[in-house]
Amino acid sequence: MKLSIQVRRKDALLDLTRTGQACRFQIGSDPERHAEVAQPEPGVYSVLMAGRSYEARVEPGADGEVVVVIDGHRFDIEVRDPRQFRRRNGFHGIDGLENVTAPIPGKVVRLLVPLGATVTSGQPLMVIEAMKMQNEMRAPKTGRVVSIPVHEGDTVAAGAVLATIE
Repeated sequence: MKLSIQVRRKDALLDLTRTGQACRFQIGSDPERHAEVAQPEPGVYSVLMAGRSYEARVEPGADGEVVVVIDGHRFDIEVRDPRQFRRRNGFHGIDGLENVTAPIPGKVVRLLVPLGATVTSGQPLMVIEAMKMQNEMRAPKTGRVVSIPVHEGDTVAAGAVLATIE
């Protein structure tokens, strides 16, 4: 998945791929990095990278930002939603990708489509359970499922990316 982000008032492109707990990411032209990431509880991530262990706490910030605290260091990160750019200035998303995100914290109960599947707008992709209710997460557009970074049984935070459609 590719996202346009702003960290410390600097714009960058984040290229992120996650398969289970294995995560590969690259920010701008920096070297590609690899990490193992587990989510022991909503909003808390255990990261093992380059032989070091980190705890990252993620919470919503002001004006749609995400606040990430790692070892006492605070990072205010603005993740720019490609759908917002499209409405404002004709931007059609980064590489035509569109994310499906969790509206509230919950648990992934069932995946309804496999990675690589072609889906139609409004087609159910997965079922999330929140507050003892099951909700279908639907495709925002017709396309191909290029990423499903969650698995059945995973707990997800509000705003977590559940799938990416190309």
